[in-house]
Amino acid sequence: MKNLLKIIALLGLAIMTSLSVTHADEADDLKEQIIDLKDQISNLRHSFSSINKGLSDIMMHNIIGDVAHIEKVRISGPPVGKDHEFSGDGEKNPLALTNPLTIYAYVLFPKDLDPDKEYPLLVHPHQGVHSNFNVENGQLYRELIAQQYIIIAPDYRGSTGYGRRFYETIDYGGKEIADTKAARDYMVENYAVVDKDRVGIVGHSHGGLITLMNLFEYPDAYKVGFADVPVSDLVARMGYKTQGYRELYETEYHIGESAFENHETYLERSPAWNTHKLETPLMVYGNTNDDDVNILEIRHLVKSLKADDKDFIYKEYEDVPGGHYFARMDHKVAREARYGIYNFLAEYLSPERPFKNIKEMEKASYKFVSR
Repeated sequence: MKNLLKIIALLGLAIMTSLSVTHADEADDLKEQIIDLKDQISNLRHSFSSINKGLSDIMMHNIIGDVAHIEKVRISGPPVGKDHEFSGDGEKNPLALTNPLTIYAYVLFPKDLDPDKEYPLLVHPHQGVHSNFNVENGQLYRELIAQQYIIIAPDYRGSTGYGRRFYETIDYGGKEIADTKAARDYMVENYAVVDKDRVGIVGHSHGGLITLMNLFEYPDAYKVGFADVPVSDLVARMGYKTQGYRELYETEYHIGESAFENHETYLERSPAWNTHKLETPLMVYGNTNDDDVNILEIRHLVKSLKADDKDFIYKEYEDVPGGHYFARMDHKVAREARYGIYNFLAEYLSPERPFKNIKEMEKASYKFVSR
């Protein structure tokens, strides 16, 4: 009887162990399926992004094609680097990691420019941590082209619309700065109509950060710069943003660590902590009701510039409708703000047809002018 009980107990233990192993295997399989599903969703998201990019390009041609000749060019930026981390399997080809990275850029030429003359160049890095050259800027381009500026807008590493791998080459506040400088150099080296001594850089939000860091790192490359509501202090920014936003920076292919774990890298990539390098004429805009770049970030930038005894122009707007995008709106204050930007740029870049008044600016971008 005792032996029978032992046998029953052993059989029960064996069955329980088998069930436990089965459940563990099923759990592992489920985890793998979830990871695979997330991977497929990510790839689909990038596929849709590529489609949207193509549609945006078509729309941009419709918006500015009557006044501008648009070229999409391929240029080279610094290598991704053999130590760069990608999600999942990532990139395993060592040459792909150590060769110069190919990036795309859009070049806009006024259709009526004289090929025997030289014109000022504006470098325009797009806004957004992950974004691209898009139709949101169509109106601004019409206004700049009317003044006879040539524009290059680089889709630097990490931009959307070029697939998952390119998305994950992002180097926030790092090599994306060099990508933008490479776009500037490409224009100066390849186009006789570009005046190498009249090059400016302008950017909004994250593009404002790239603008500032280009001025700081390459002071001899630009004659003037304008930063509209620029991201200025990454450490402070991580403090008031959501955990989901912070996790974007902490992922393996991004900065890879939190601001708490690696505050030095975050400071190195923050304009407010690099103001001692400024040598170029600069204008900055801020808006107190900005719900993306808190005004405290920009005020820190301004205080740092003043502490370093730098010459610059700062204008802080009070609760202007549009918040983060106030200067891109179509109301009176926005038009006046843009007119102020163009006057500042013209002082240093001397375009062929600077606006004499706001009415001229409005004619460039609107069918009818305001009252």
